[in-house]
Amino acid sequence: MQKRQTANSTPSPGFSPAPVLPDSRNESIHIWVGDRLWPRNEARVSVFDSVVQGGDAVWEGLRIYDGKIFQLDAHLDRMFASAKALAFAHPPSREYVKRAIFETLQANGMRDQSHIRLTLTRGEKVTSGMSPANNQSGCTLIVLAEWKAPVYDNARGIRLITSAIRRNGPQFLDSKIHHNNLLNNILAKIQANLAGVDDAVMLDMNGFLSETNATNLFLVRNGQVLTPHADSCLPGITRRVVIDLCRRHQLPILERNLSLTELYTADESFTTGTMGELTPVVEVDGRQIGSGTTGPVTTHLQTLFAELTASEGEPLPF
Repeated sequence: MQKRQTANSTPSPGFSPAPVLPDSRNESIHIWVGDRLWPRNEARVSVFDSVVQGGDAVWEGLRIYDGKIFQLDAHLDRMFASAKALAFAHPPSREYVKRAIFETLQANGMRDQSHIRLTLTRGEKVTSGMSPANNQSGCTLIVLAEWKAPVYDNARGIRLITSAIRRNGPQFLDSKIHHNNLLNNILAKIQANLAGVDDAVMLDMNGFLSETNATNLFLVRNGQVLTPHADSCLPGITRRVVIDLCRRHQLPILERNLSLTELYTADESFTTGTMGELTPVVEVDGRQIGSGTTGPVTTHLQTLFAELTASEGEPLPF
């Protein structure tokens, strides 16, 4: 662990300056860990927790809009399904998780412009090791709510490269388990960072488009909206919402195998995710996508999505 410099200490080799928070309001937030709220500087999990031992946890990202949590039940459904797939023993009830979320948001005074990283780990082990038989204390719940705007500039758009790292398919680690073992994606993100772009496109084992390291991917060609099959990509909740919006508003939508060439030559492209909402893709591997700006179909879907988040969601009880 990096040592923090004090007034009377000499910086050790490799010392880096104190971190700067993207939003200073997050310095004093309270975080739910286990069964209670903790101040940010006291929030901890055990070194024996499964998330530390092997990334053995599941997670969800939730966004708060004007006193409502968007798609809360859909996110909880996916979290509990992922926990079941990983054979978590005695997870907390849905009611308990909701109460922890509400209490965390209330403690932080968050009713808008906020994002929750919700994590459920297999829990604390009695000794280090891989076997779930060492987990005898039940699951650990973490509710990390921050003041956080969407992570991308949805007016400017994002630039992508294609990663050399392939997205895991179900024959390796099924992407339908929304797990915390994210090294596959992190390696792709490292490539994007080194290339000086926003994110990386990940292909499946057959060379077809899967998703980016952080979001689902859509193309628009000749007025039709296209997106990869959810085989090697996460079937994202925002992805599903966009597919539903297309069907509801008579926009042709099709899920099929898509190649890089089809992405390069698309009229428009955009990504979807809770952290970024709908974000236009303006460049991939040095190729300008369409006009290099937000296209008309993307703009239309962004408007429909904004209307939906303004009208739907689980109301906060405070």
